[in-house]
Amino acid sequence: MEQLISPRAEIHPEAIIGKGVTIEAFAKIDSDVIIGEGTWIGANVVIYPGARIGKNCKIFPGAVIAAVPQDLKFKGEYSTVEIGNNTTIREYVTINRGTASKGITKVGNNTLLMAYTHLGHDTIIGDNVVISNNVQVAGEVTVEDWAVIGGASALHQFTRIGAHAMVSGMAGVLTDVAPYTKVFGVPASYIGINYVGLKRRNFTKEQIEAIHNAYRVFYQNGMNASQAVDYMKTYLPLSEEVDYIANFIKSSKRGVIKNSFKKAAVSEESM
Repeated sequence: MEQLISPRAEIHPEAIIGKGVTIEAFAKIDSDVIIGEGTWIGANVVIYPGARIGKNCKIFPGAVIAAVPQDLKFKGEYSTVEIGNNTTIREYVTINRGTASKGITKVGNNTLLMAYTHLGHDTIIGDNVVISNNVQVAGEVTVEDWAVIGGASALHQFTRIGAHAMVSGMAGVLTDVAPYTKVFGVPASYIGINYVGLKRRNFTKEQIEAIHNAYRVFYQNGMNASQAVDYMKTYLPLSEEVDYIANFIKSSKRGVIKNSFKKAAVSEESM
């Protein structure tokens, strides 16, 4: 696999460039950068030290990878950005390095980051995630596998988005989004399970019903989070999905979005 590197690209001699990599004009690749084979780097992309980019990725013009964190606590400590295989990063995406907190910002395999997305320091993005245009992700956010984030949404620092969750466009996520659910609004509120997404990913009727039952307990029975988790583990039929939901809720540090959109009010303080 032959490399196709424009003579007008600026590439540090210590950068490690894999077989079959294409680098377009005016891209800048710094030292301490590794780019996996078959990856395409568009014009005017800037990749700073600490970037580790997998195989067969596509990075579109204007993206900036591994810039130093926008965190006042950052003191110049060594950190990295790690991007998996087959991931697409569209125009003007910015991905900041980690800090002393985790030391790494990570994006998984087969993930799509659409134009103007920002990923803050120490953020962890899973596999098969779709993050739409102009989504702003604060530091130390976790987005689990198969989640979809709608355009122009904002994710508060330290929040978690569970696997197979759907965050609607222009949502303001202040607390954790439970797996398999849909949320909408500012602040984001629960509006049901992600039924369409689950069907597309070949969840069975039995799995979807188990998920429904778990969230009926959590959202409709008037229990607090601890009571709901105990009820799920004690009374609901054992399943991988219910166990994951219960453990996600139990381990949440910021709390899980629980209010119904119909009852939620947008306060002046959140505007």
